[in-house]
Amino acid sequence: MIRTFAVLANRDLRLLWLSRAVSSFGAWLVVVAIPAHVFAQTGSTTATGLVVAAQYLPPVLLGPLAGSLADRLDRRHVMVASDLLRAAAIAVLLLSDEFWLVYPVMAVESAGTVLFRPAAQAHIPTITGTGPTLAAANSLTALTDGAMRLLGPPLGAALLFTAGYHTLIAADAISYLISAALIARTTRHPRVTPTRTQLSAGAVFLRDNPAPRALVLSLTLFFAGNAALSALVVPFAVIELGGELQAGLVMSALGAGSLLGAPAVTPLMDRFAAHLLLSAALLGIAIGFVLLFSAPTLTPALLAATLIGIAGVLALTSAQTALQRATPTTLLGRVTAVLLMAEAAATLSGSVIGPIIAGAPGSSTLITAWAAAALTALGAAVALRGNRYA
Repeated sequence: MIRTFAVLANRDLRLLWLSRAVSSFGAWLVVVAIPAHVFAQTGSTTATGLVVAAQYLPPVLLGPLAGSLADRLDRRHVMVASDLLRAAAIAVLLLSDEFWLVYPVMAVESAGTVLFRPAAQAHIPTITGTGPTLAAANSLTALTDGAMRLLGPPLGAALLFTAGYHTLIAADAISYLISAALIARTTRHPRVTPTRTQLSAGAVFLRDNPAPRALVLSLTLFFAGNAALSALVVPFAVIELGGELQAGLVMSALGAGSLLGAPAVTPLMDRFAAHLLLSAALLGIAIGFVLLFSAPTLTPALLAATLIGIAGVLALTSAQTALQRATPTTLLGRVTAVLLMAEAAATLSGSVIGPIIAGAPGSSTLITAWAAAALTALGAAVALRGNRYA
């Protein structure tokens, strides 16, 4: 843990970390407020579900453009512009309570996030290099994201009833402005001109390099399985474990697991190859899926959810670090964009297919969990094979 936080001695990394922590906290504050606002206006679960769809379409459509901009332009400028775009989009919701405005606003905010993430991920190795500090920086980011995910939604839900909807929206917009101001204070680094300027250069690189390709494919399989079960966690907890409170505790256990796992990433990556660590973590997730959805009571469900959280942060952070190390800096924005597109497509598909499988005649939530576990275990096998080329 001490080693993880020691990377904050680097001024530029400290400013980038703080900017992402602030904007992430703002985003998680409204993750309950905005869907609740739509549901209160419409009374429709379908209209509320479309809020999620509006957020997943931009990564699929804009990924290549976002990656290309991150590789061609000053990444600091891309991140600042993305934050300003997100702040402006969210601020629109302060002008009117019409529920339909939520959909274009969420789409534009998501587009800003699509532009931001490849630039941010590609910029970190520029600040830290590709040695042990990179793993520690990614571990710190994962730790912070887990904390924001754990604290933001319940705090946002509480503030929704005390401070009100518009206060939360304003807080989210302000968080993006603060993030932009912090990034603007970072040092300008010399930009390396890309030798390949095509939008598809990231996909071509992955096609020609089996080790990083295995990382992306493994995570994509995990994203699909995870999304299939994420849509079923709350109904399962309500029906099988006792109610909404139990569902909230399971979700909190997932976040707590990510907090516990993040500090272990750096020492583990010092000892084991990234592909091996990813493979082991994905197997842990697969086991956790089955244990969670076969749990007869709350206690084993919480233990399984914690296991999934720990293994999940190990898988994501180790794969992300390995991908940053294996990819030339001139291509890193576009390669990251390919991963984000795959994540969005897999998550969108899994969130639709999972409930369909669970609701099919002769099927069940547990059968769906076994299917998601098999998909994730396949991802582990792909990662293990990729280790031969690393």
